[in-house]
Amino acid sequence: MAADVSSAIVAEIVSRSHVIKIDGYSRIKGLIENGKYVSSIPFSVGGNSWIIRFYPNGDAKESEDYLSFHLSLDSDCAKDVKAIFSFKLLDKNGGPVTLYSTTSPICTFNSKHPSWGYSKFMKKTDLEGSAHLRDDSFDIKCEVTVMKEVCSKETNNKGKQFVVVPPVDLHHHLGKLLVNMDGTDVTLDVGQETFLAHRCVLAARSSVFKAEFFGTMNTKAHGTVKIEDMEAGVFRSFLHFIYTDTLSDASQDVVMAQHLLVAADRYNVDRLKLICEEKLSKNLDSDMLATSLALAEQHGCHGLKEACFEFLASPSNLERVMASDGYEHLKSSCPSVLVEFMARFLPPEMKALASSFSKVAIA
Repeated sequence: MAADVSSAIVAEIVSRSHVIKIDGYSRIKGLIENGKYVSSIPFSVGGNSWIIRFYPNGDAKESEDYLSFHLSLDSDCAKDVKAIFSFKLLDKNGGPVTLYSTTSPICTFNSKHPSWGYSKFMKKTDLEGSAHLRDDSFDIKCEVTVMKEVCSKETNNKGKQFVVVPPVDLHHHLGKLLVNMDGTDVTLDVGQETFLAHRCVLAARSSVFKAEFFGTMNTKAHGTVKIEDMEAGVFRSFLHFIYTDTLSDASQDVVMAQHLLVAADRYNVDRLKLICEEKLSKNLDSDMLATSLALAEQHGCHGLKEACFEFLASPSNLERVMASDGYEHLKSSCPSVLVEFMARFLPPEMKALASSFSKVAIA
């Protein structure tokens, strides 16, 4: 029997990343006018030399309020060079900032079009008002993937095929939609701050918002929604997750995770709730334990509750938690969870000690 034969396009894939540090940003911005750039040192990917061009005041008149970044072919090439590239702003830990991460489609670099890039990578004011500008400097990571020696060949049905698919970037586009406020149709008042958003995005991500905007609770006729009992900073991080499905840098500490867990439960954003629950479970300590356990009981977080119980099973941890400020709140708000813990985990001699602190009866 003849083997099945098909035609495939096969490419050798060569990838490399290059990080540039923009040091003395304010000075560079003051010296380099709109449409002008400074270049990185050359670096090699796929047998070709490349440079990164940084336009501190935009690469054109319409982008003068933005930072522009271009990837440029810095070597003569007899034929087209096909490549995918990305630019990513890095945070203080060297990780990419999701909202300011871009990935190109496949671009063809040649002598007639040696440069491709992003005219409106990010607003200058966004950088200058963020924690990512540190000591007047920031880092940009450029990742370049070059497809070399593209050819057609026959292969049987067991042959390998190499196809480059850019990573999912829907979160980036939605994040830009939030930042640029294009097409916003609802205003959310939180404390002393106002946020503009899109009803359809909020409704798609939260059944509570869906009911409020399009269900029996319909508030479509009203352009403004008042968000009660939530701090503006918490809502900003919550809104960032709604649009990007990622946590912002401001959401990384344990206290913020506690607040976001409450917000996620309130608006039925299950994935955010689980992310916060996992983070709290991995960062238990004596000072925060009582608060985390109360949250677990009040918001139905079984995994977090079990992690707290395991932490309290250590007599030394239990004594430290009982001495913490949050323990009094736990006793008054969730006495039943203490009963459950003592019934399940403590030996008889420890139950007497715990009862004297909790003042709840053990059946």
